[in-house]
Amino acid sequence: MSDLSWLTARPVAHRGLHDAAAGIVENTPSAVDAAIAAGYAVEVDLQLSADGVPVVFHDSTLERLTMGEGPVGVRTAAELEALPFKATADRMMRLDDLLARVAGRVPLVIELKSAWEANTALAARAADRVAAYDGQAALMSFDPRLLPTVRERAPQVPRGIVAEFDFTGEDWPGLNPFQRMTLGHLLHWPASRFQFVAYRVADLGALAPHITRRLGMPLLTWTVRTAEERARATRYADQIIFEGFRP
Repeated sequence: MSDLSWLTARPVAHRGLHDAAAGIVENTPSAVDAAIAAGYAVEVDLQLSADGVPVVFHDSTLERLTMGEGPVGVRTAAELEALPFKATADRMMRLDDLLARVAGRVPLVIELKSAWEANTALAARAADRVAAYDGQAALMSFDPRLLPTVRERAPQVPRGIVAEFDFTGEDWPGLNPFQRMTLGHLLHWPASRFQFVAYRVADLGALAPHITRRLGMPLLTWTVRTAEERARATRYADQIIFEGFRP
């Protein structure tokens, strides 16, 4: 494995250094710029547009943050770029826009969102673009089925798994008991071959992240918001993915 010390060298701003009270919305150019100015690494999320373009946005639907409605994936990249946000003049970025904006100044940690349909198009397109990027960037996902595509298309791009211990909540409909156990305990490694882990801060006492860290894999933890969570992260993890304060 190549040296991944850069991945944990500085705190990672969750969805950029966003601050709704200041009009800085998550995953927007302003949030990215604020994180860069503060010297933090930047974590963002990717969805795939209807015409196959990776765009920087967290939710699978548009209602929470934008003036639009419905799924992100039924609109073209041009339509998404034209869509106003509710609380900022910023517009949605393409992955290419993000890479050009950061331009290697700070590390990027990019989460590939998944509808759990075994569709690897987003992983393939993101891997191709990040492989050509002249800067430090890693790809990660909750869905381990995306990681072999990243490995095949861009073996030099670090690939990580995002996880928590309990996958039984309302955020995880449709998973069977075996899938839940496999995801929580990171038992998919022989297939996914992840190189780092981003594990939920409340679950850091679990055995799986402890073992992977002992094996030398970097361990990030999400999403750290309180002093108590920061203390827990200091004890169990190598670096924090944070929001709501400045470390």
